[in-house]
Amino acid sequence: MSGLFRRREWLTTHPVKPRYDVVIIGGGGHGLAAAYYLAKNHGITDVAVLERSYIGSGGSGRNTTVLRANYKVPESIAFYKASFDLYRGLSQELDINLLRSPRGMLSLAHSEPSLRSQQDRALVNQALGVDTVFLDADGVREVCPQIDIACGGKRPVLGAAWHPPGAVIRHDAVVWGYAAAAQRLGAHIHQGTPVTGITVENGRCAGVQTPAGPVGAGAVLSAVGGYVSRIGRMAGVRLPVVSHPLQAYVTEPYKPILDRIVASADLLVYVSQSARGELLVGAEIERYASYSTSSTYTFLSEASKRVLDLFPWMGPLKILRQWTGICDMTPDYSPLMGKTELESFFLDAGTGTWGFKATPICGLTMAELIATGKVPPLIEPFRLSRFWEGHAVSERASAGTH
Repeated sequence: MSGLFRRREWLTTHPVKPRYDVVIIGGGGHGLAAAYYLAKNHGITDVAVLERSYIGSGGSGRNTTVLRANYKVPESIAFYKASFDLYRGLSQELDINLLRSPRGMLSLAHSEPSLRSQQDRALVNQALGVDTVFLDADGVREVCPQIDIACGGKRPVLGAAWHPPGAVIRHDAVVWGYAAAAQRLGAHIHQGTPVTGITVENGRCAGVQTPAGPVGAGAVLSAVGGYVSRIGRMAGVRLPVVSHPLQAYVTEPYKPILDRIVASADLLVYVSQSARGELLVGAEIERYASYSTSSTYTFLSEASKRVLDLFPWMGPLKILRQWTGICDMTPDYSPLMGKTELESFFLDAGTGTWGFKATPICGLTMAELIATGKVPPLIEPFRLSRFWEGHAVSERASAGTH
């Protein structure tokens, strides 16, 4: 029987070297993906990933696992479609079962403005090669009969944008898959190693400071999600980012009943069912700025009230657990990616509530930029300078449909 099993080494511990070709701050999906693609696509293996806690302890482990490409503006659609396509073959590439499960996603409309918005979404998606169609209320009922179309008599469902490829995936498996693959190619992953400062010499980023001492680098990438403003301050780089909490919860397991992802921008709630039977409920960001990951009863009660309008049969279910992540929100709800005014200091930030969906493409494009010095076309619209150049990429209309 022993021949049927492989012995696999996941993470090994290395001493922190005094210098690396590339230092990546943040051991979430984005940072680990960048390390992997630097090695795989560009042969750069002298890479350190510095994580202050354990890998996946930030936004990568606190999201709601939804994958989609049905965004609203051409720049975002191209970006997230590329990431969605990479996710399709990621299990095979990383040699790990990521438990990707196609579900299809409904973006509901309960008002005339939302109805027009979802119709526009479907048309723009179709024009750019993303499988999204508009459904009227009868079509929604056919695709997902579990929904109360009358919505408790309060805000009936008028229609929806239907995105058949929408899927869910195991977020912890994505993190560990990238970590193990990057390590196999030579990267060092240092958990429990916070960055306490950025070293600047002659106008360029020359490395980072850690409790173990200074670490020199040819390039430094910040991939820390909602904590990017702290790293930016260390580097002397001002960022148009405000960090907000984003909460979610799951119920006790229930028999398989909901094989769709259902989101409502009007109700600011979305629902899916996990492979373990838990009903997962999420909402929009909290309106206050905070780094706190404490969960609140206000969120629990308000989200539950709204979700019961859509799925009254969920009423008897008990809440199993709730959690909070921190989202790095930009004024236009689009990413901040690429070079900064500090030479050799690179930025992977601003993906807000959609960071997990962008994991593969962020890693791929940032690795290309660091290795070649050329900005990949997919992330050029998300440059930091767009805000003072007057070229915002407004994706705010997708809020509430994570």
